[in-house]
Amino acid sequence: MLITTTRLILIPLIALITLGLSSGLSPAVAREAAPLKTVERVDLKRYSGKWHQIALLPNRFQAQCLSDTTATYTLQADGKIEVKNRCVIEGGKTEEVIGAVKPLSGDTTGAKLKVRFAPAWLAWLPQVWGNYWVIDLDPDYQYAAVSEPDRKFLWILSRTPTMDAAKYSALLARLSAMGFDTTKLVVTPPTSSKS
Repeated sequence: MLITTTRLILIPLIALITLGLSSGLSPAVAREAAPLKTVERVDLKRYSGKWHQIALLPNRFQAQCLSDTTATYTLQADGKIEVKNRCVIEGGKTEEVIGAVKPLSGDTTGAKLKVRFAPAWLAWLPQVWGNYWVIDLDPDYQYAAVSEPDRKFLWILSRTPTMDAAKYSALLARLSAMGFDTTKLVVTPPTSSKS
């Protein structure tokens, strides 16, 4: 059962408003960390498709998600990208929100993107667009790590509901080297087992 559109619009709007209110870094680590770098290039055609959330730094706009969190990116004929985020919430209901993705102005790598879940008529407001930076990407596009310049948010994504333990550990080591406190990551259950 899908949640009403009004609630789905409000959740991402609240998320964008609270963008600066939570952090995956301690203040000391944030001061010492070098500017966050992205991968060299992302082929958006290859990046399109369904991704499963493996882990994330907790955030307010996904607090209701209990399991089975996915993001599906669809490259449109006009070159725009649609993103459909879904998760299972309390009572086994599915929550879904649809947004838009575009390259960061001036970026030609495909690694620095902007995402919006607010209604299209608000797209002219810069505040409704959040940073979506691909900071780690498997050469075969089987897993990725996504964040933003201030490291307040972090998502580990995989093409499959679970990720190989060795690859996950290696990714955590790389993220830690980038200045993330990976001990704050919360693993997302791949099935509706959390109640």
